[in-house]
Amino acid sequence: MLPAGADMGAPPNWDIDVRRRFEYAGRRFDLQLRIASHARRLILFGPSGAGKSQTLKVIAGLTTADAGHVRLAGRTLWDHSARIDMPARDRRIGYVFQDYALFPHLTVAQNVGFGLLPGLRNPGRRATPPQVLRWLNAFGLSPLAHHYPEQLSGGQRQRTALARALVTEPHALLLDEPFAALDTLLRVRLRNELAEWLDRLAIPMMLITHDPADIDSLADEVVTLFDGRVSPAGGATAATI
Repeated sequence: MLPAGADMGAPPNWDIDVRRRFEYAGRRFDLQLRIASHARRLILFGPSGAGKSQTLKVIAGLTTADAGHVRLAGRTLWDHSARIDMPARDRRIGYVFQDYALFPHLTVAQNVGFGLLPGLRNPGRRATPPQVLRWLNAFGLSPLAHHYPEQLSGGQRQRTALARALVTEPHALLLDEPFAALDTLLRVRLRNELAEWLDRLAIPMMLITHDPADIDSLADEVVTLFDGRVSPAGGATAATI
């Protein structure tokens, strides 16, 4: 069944076919999954080690799978058989890591503006681009613009990471357990804030979690992963390979 409001004639927001074998420390892990979903808010649910983070990295172009394809809303980002591999920067995907991955030597404003510059250049401290000012204000970070990550609370670091992910106007947003490091009350408040922003931006989001509360608050559809595969109970539009 399609989510409410989905266009039956439109391509799926998420068309993911990923196959990759990982070998390390004498162990082997096979990631083999296929997901086709029109959901705007899709949650990957499952225990640690199920392959959730690796799936996000393949979608974002941070790692490459052995076979398959990645298509978002009809855009082909990667297709092994067709030899298509769009560079990560050109995929227009906002990514929020579990530990937020803020640069400790950059201020809040510089961290948010980092994705606007080509290559690995650090943003300057003097002039703040209007796009950065917009998101600093949107997330209540303007008073902290010249602070460094070590001076921020957990919630402030999360807002900075979200602002950095959104400043480039991405076509999709990937979130790797964004609430895991926060206390219970802060999780509730930031989940509500994220839901409001997703409604305003109207972009697809994929969030990975092992917390059922994230599902209750944010999911249009849930895909359950276990041992690198999609569980048969993982959603009406999810299928195992």
